Amino acid sequence: MAASFKRILLKLSGEALMGELDYGTDPERVAAVAREVAAVRDAGVEVAIVVGAGNIYRGMKGAAEGMDRATGDYMGMLATLLNALPLQDSLEKIGTNTRVQSALAVSEVAEPYLRRRAMRHLEKGRVVIFAAGTGNPFFTTDTAAALRAAEIHAEIILMAKNGVEGVFSADPAVDPEAQFIPEITHMEAIERRLRVMDSTALALCMENGMPLNVFNMDDEGALARIISGERVGTLVTTTTGEGDGG
Repeated sequence: MAASFKRILLKLSGEALMGELDYGTDPERVAAVAREVAAVRDAGVEVAIVVGAGNIYRGMKGAAEGMDRATGDYMGMLATLLNALPLQDSLEKIGTNTRVQSALAVSEVAEPYLRRRAMRHLEKGRVVIFAAGTGNPFFTTDTAAALRAAEIHAEIILMAKNGVEGVFSADPAVDPEAQFIPEITHMEAIERRLRVMDSTALALCMENGMPLNVFNMDDEGALARIISGERVGTLVTTTTGEGDGG
């Protein structure tokens, strides 16, 4: 695989690690994701990952009902660690050196997030998994992905969705007339309220000229095809026509 990018940030939704389960983490699915990430790393691409926690948090939804928003958000941040650790384990089992950095202090299981250390790990060929979001309530893991990508000078954010091929004009699960959008600008996505990522994260990407590639993680080999320069899913850029390669 000839890589079109030198450094990427992969945003993994929690649901992408859920497999066929109602909630929780499917070990086979985590192992499959790890193999795809390892293949990209072996092609010489520096890989950072931000993990979500929808697969775990949906199981805690009842417990969080009526709870203070900040408390619920901290629960979600801790839940991302429950995804980061098995992903790290799966990557290291297949020989890919991996570090987990957490925005919340959990020194027994993860390094603290330090930007310069994260970049050094990437330069040494290690995969870096960023857990606990931004470390602040009221911000999503999408915003964490936009922030970390800008901080580490990633060339692109790859938004891995669960069972969705890219960006659509409406929710394809609800509206059978929803149309696939192969390319769009950050501003258009914000104005049309499309479900690419939350508006704070999109605005941050737009301000930093950070392109996004939204794709279906269930499509085996999609990640490798994107890295090799193939058009897969939806490209979101500051100006349409940009971002076809690294």
